[in-house]
Amino acid sequence: MSGSQFELFKQKRFMPFFVTQALGALNDNIYKTALFIFFTFAVAGDSQEESGLLTNLAAIIFILPFFLFSSTCGQLAEKYEKSGIIRKVKLLEIAIMSLAAIGFYLQSTPFLIGVLFLMGTQSAIFGPIKYGILPQHLSKEELVGGNGLVEMGTFLAILLGMILGGILIEVSDVGPYVVSSVVILIAVTGYLFSRKIPQAPAVNPDLKINFNTFKETYRNFSFMKKNRVVFLSVAGISWFWFFGATIMAQIPNYTKYTLGGKSEIATLILAAFSLGIGLGSMLCERLSGRKVEIGLVPFGAIGLTIFTLDLYFANTTADASPTLGIIEFFQHAHNWRVFIDSILIGVFGGFFIVPLYALIQTRCDPLHISRTIAGNNIMNALFMVMSGIMAITLITLGFSIPEIILVTAVLNALVALYIFTLVPEFLMRFLIWVFVSIFYRLKIKDIENIPEKGACVLVCNHVSFMDALILAAGSRRPIRFVMDHRIFKTPILSFIFKTAKAIPIAPARENPELMEKAFDKVAEVLDKGEVVCIFPEGKITYDGNMNVFKPGIEKIIQRTPVPVIPMYLDGLWGSFFSRKDGPAMSNIPRRFRSKVALNIGEQIAAEEVTAERLFDEVSKLNKEENE
Repeated sequence: MSGSQFELFKQKRFMPFFVTQALGALNDNIYKTALFIFFTFAVAGDSQEESGLLTNLAAIIFILPFFLFSSTCGQLAEKYEKSGIIRKVKLLEIAIMSLAAIGFYLQSTPFLIGVLFLMGTQSAIFGPIKYGILPQHLSKEELVGGNGLVEMGTFLAILLGMILGGILIEVSDVGPYVVSSVVILIAVTGYLFSRKIPQAPAVNPDLKINFNTFKETYRNFSFMKKNRVVFLSVAGISWFWFFGATIMAQIPNYTKYTLGGKSEIATLILAAFSLGIGLGSMLCERLSGRKVEIGLVPFGAIGLTIFTLDLYFANTTADASPTLGIIEFFQHAHNWRVFIDSILIGVFGGFFIVPLYALIQTRCDPLHISRTIAGNNIMNALFMVMSGIMAITLITLGFSIPEIILVTAVLNALVALYIFTLVPEFLMRFLIWVFVSIFYRLKIKDIENIPEKGACVLVCNHVSFMDALILAAGSRRPIRFVMDHRIFKTPILSFIFKTAKAIPIAPARENPELMEKAFDKVAEVLDKGEVVCIFPEGKITYDGNMNVFKPGIEKIIQRTPVPVIPMYLDGLWGSFFSRKDGPAMSNIPRRFRSKVALNIGEQIAAEEVTAERLFDEVSKLNKEENE
């Protein structure tokens, strides 16, 4: 396993694939940007409506193949070895780029749009392979970092592609020919790198291909719906592409008629968006602690809304003349605001999209990842077609480009609220991430001791009211906590505990019915293969020392024999949420960002579990931390 996400660049299992997919994204965007600028500044002339309709139509044509062919492409990605398909796709790219050269030579708008359709087809084939191959070549600990690097590489390639596409198409009278030569050269280079990608064996070689697109699409969606979190993650990704497609398609006209910029300003703003997404994607691993942290998704949604709204208010002009070059553009303070907004929209877009892709890869059945991604691409395509239809409709109704941006920002807020209402886990993880990030710096030792699959019980010392949140923040798997019913009802935190489906318990002398109900629920959860965590002391420490472990853990394991993993939390005694110097949360917090360590011990077999043995094992972890 790599120690840092950047170590993956030294790995043959990652680097050739990374370069291959990045060069593909680079080529797509050199061609698309050159084509959009060609349409906006050459074909449509001074007609804002014709330019807007043409660019949005071209955007629809590019993503139409995702809707038509993704179901078949997902099956191919699971039935056949993936590196071989990638090489065939790259050979297809060389042929398509050669056709693009013919289209530019003829200067035929229908021909060039037809090539755009073929490019979309090639991308539809590559998509399920792109996200299906990563879980085969990377460990689960590397998936967030790997996805972040792939997204960073993709959007930096988009950035460079937009810059090159905008610059090359404007080269004197030979711009189209320069673009043609460059895209063919990049396609050939991409094929050469694809030959170095290690094999990724077929995950389902006996799969019978169903070429009925509509029937297979229905099957994909039926399968995805069985896993609610995966399905709504797909919906979230698709919404992101609706949002992104709407905004990106408006940029050429936003630049020309709102900012009053020449074609190079369109390239600059598009580049700012892409740079932001690359930065956000790269930061995901650092912010998430190398695990799939879906708490970043609401954070990303909030940022997308705020900075898209600010982009609207930064400039609402609808009839400017394109006179500004890059130097003149940055001489106006309000244009810096537009530029910064564009970068931050991209950054928060990265926070939104990377955890969702990683969540699908970790929560989905490995035999269906490519078909799930194919279903995701179909939904993406549908949403992007809808974005184009919405934009064309609004333009026809007389909406200005800034007003379309405003509508998109408002819709983003409404859709995000709807998704988080359907899946409170996203919002819960966001609150956990915020709480833990504000108050603590968490260091985890031996996280691999918690198994990736199967039922187990975690036992830990109990120091503060934040213990459960810190353990939840540090775990890659969802945890069902068994906690005192009074802590379960703690104001504000109760929402998190309820959403996490914590199991409230009470002492037998206080509420024997609730205690038996809790034990029944624990058995049910363990039978389903989930992770349960209990605090065997039964109460938060009053003096910083561990209390004797109660025998309830023995009762749990006798009823459902599963492995037990001991853990020790260090650094919380004396915090705002501990009982040092009086009741917890009764004084003003004296420190923030405290160092907290979570030591995780080795599994203890069910037949070896006793309360005394677990107390000793947790105590040893405390001594190891202090040595």
